[in-house]
Amino acid sequence: MTDILQEIVAHKRVELEQQKQLVPPRELYVRVERLMADGIKERSMSRALASSPYGIIAEFKRKSPSKGWIHEDAQPMDVVPKYAAGGASALSILTDSRYFGGTLDFIPQVRASVDIPILRKEFIVDEYQLFEARLAGADAVLLIAADLSLDECRTLTRTAHDLKLEVLLEMHSEPELDYLDCDPDMAGINKLSIPMWPTHSV
Repeated sequence: MTDILQEIVAHKRVELEQQKQLVPPRELYVRVERLMADGIKERSMSRALASSPYGIIAEFKRKSPSKGWIHEDAQPMDVVPKYAAGGASALSILTDSRYFGGTLDFIPQVRASVDIPILRKEFIVDEYQLFEARLAGADAVLLIAADLSLDECRTLTRTAHDLKLEVLLEMHSEPELDYLDCDPDMAGINKLSIPMWPTHSV
């Protein structure tokens, strides 16, 4: 798992530099400032999960590094509104292209069709990606402890909150519980066991 995470994050940094050439950070930040000045509708993923009897996060995922394509032709508008209509408390949309077959464009494609919170599920290592998420219409972002130092996680969480985005923090091991000091809105455990710790998002 560590090897594939390192590979994905290394590629993500290359992608980010390319994207910043297309849309310079200052240009992106100005767009987001204008959006927030006009007012945004805040949808709390943490409250949606806490108030639901099931707390289901329905995920739109077309591909995985281990299994390859799951459904290459799946389109978010054909699937995501059905998740919402079926009672999902929140939505998770993969936006990584190379490893998960996603794109950030999937979020604005479905945003007007659903009124439940949307999580941008991505390998976030730079505040630029948080501004992208805000502009796309996401309500929350995923931060992965294994991808970040404590200081990086703390800074990204603070920036996310400034942008009115909630943070779901993913952890894989007991030492990573220290990352809870970064003050995420939600915490999730992925695969590796942690004694007396729930295996679902809370």
